[in-house]
Amino acid sequence: MTEPDPDNVAERPLSQRRHKARHYALQAIYRWQLNGGSASEIEAEFRTDYDLAHTDLAYFRALIDGVIVRTDEIDAAYGEWLDRSRESLDQVERALLRLATFELIERIDVPYKVVIDEAVGLAKKFGATDSYKYVNGVLDHVARRCRATETGAG
Repeated sequence: MTEPDPDNVAERPLSQRRHKARHYALQAIYRWQLNGGSASEIEAEFRTDYDLAHTDLAYFRALIDGVIVRTDEIDAAYGEWLDRSRESLDQVERALLRLATFELIERIDVPYKVVIDEAVGLAKKFGATDSYKYVNGVLDHVARRCRATETGAG
């Protein structure tokens, strides 16, 4: 029996490749929030600047494109659960809420718990000290609304 090739992207579990896609998508959305640009420009920049070899590139592309194209819808979906204005959110929190809310709305193939767990992990890595608690609370409300059947809220 041969050992798996760690450099073969196809042999990496989908969950690992999507984890990397979210990691880079968060950074791409953050960059877009600060500087603007199209999803294709940002994707090209990230392909040049980062090693995306072990990343689900189709998922990365879908995340950044979906957030950029549907920002108003996404902001409205999580906005009602904020205790402050969207403009006063930290840029990382805003990018995370946009990313995860898009997944909750659009990617019903991904369990809501996975979406929230991934967002909390990214908040712990990139956000302010306790931002993960805030992100978790807001996304929990979004999930109950967007995925009522799955969460048992409906």
